[in-house]
Amino acid sequence: MPALIGTFIFIIIPIFCSFTLSFTHWDLLNEINYAGLDNYKFVLSEKIFLQILVNTVVYAVSVTFFAVIIPLIIANIINTKIRGSEAFKTIYFLPFITPAVVVAIIWAWIFDPNIGGVNMLLHTHLNWLYDTKLAMPVLIFISVWKLAGYNVVLFLTGFSNINGNLYEAAKIDGAGAKDTFFNITLPLLKPTTFFVTIATAISSFQVFDLIYVMTEGGPKDATNVIVYSIYKYAFEYFDIGKSCALAYILFAVIFILTLLQKKFSKNSFN
Repeated sequence: MPALIGTFIFIIIPIFCSFTLSFTHWDLLNEINYAGLDNYKFVLSEKIFLQILVNTVVYAVSVTFFAVIIPLIIANIINTKIRGSEAFKTIYFLPFITPAVVVAIIWAWIFDPNIGGVNMLLHTHLNWLYDTKLAMPVLIFISVWKLAGYNVVLFLTGFSNINGNLYEAAKIDGAGAKDTFFNITLPLLKPTTFFVTIATAISSFQVFDLIYVMTEGGPKDATNVIVYSIYKYAFEYFDIGKSCALAYILFAVIFILTLLQKKFSKNSFN
């Protein structure tokens, strides 16, 4: 009952309230005025919206791809019972439990163009977070680094549910590591892979901490994404209606992509 009450108060009620506010004009101080679909029309017709949407999709797709493929490979290697596998699990998981703000501050220092360790190591003078072409790849790299450990643990859980007799039978039949992975491991990891992909995609579409601390959407909106724009509308422009409208546009995008991913996953493995 306490959990149910908490869910109702802090999740269910805000969902309905924010949806209602998306059809209003409100600046947190004055009275609320009905606006109809004006907020949605304004947000969708704004010149910068397309760039923000593209930035969000590029970031989310890139992070999802690499944060699924790389952990899957790592988990497969660890699952072979290599020496020190337990230590590797802990090492890979540490970035995930580190607060995002701390991660952002440390990596911002590492990629600092003047005193950053990356430029010193590579003997370069690149403005990583201040270059419109480099800032987004840097954020993608950091996000993959942070998420990889959690996804490794999820894949290892999936590996543990696979019957070991199947591997023994494949070995007796002369199947190599490649054939075993693609014909036994990958198909049986379908539920885990689908969950990891969806969870990673949703969290990637909701990225905020790294961008707020490291780039503030810059340079020239090269890293500006939907959630950061929601924050700006609400707490910089004090336009709650447009902020809520943009939030529900993001919800629609995530919902559609989830349905497409589910359909694609079902067709690919059946």
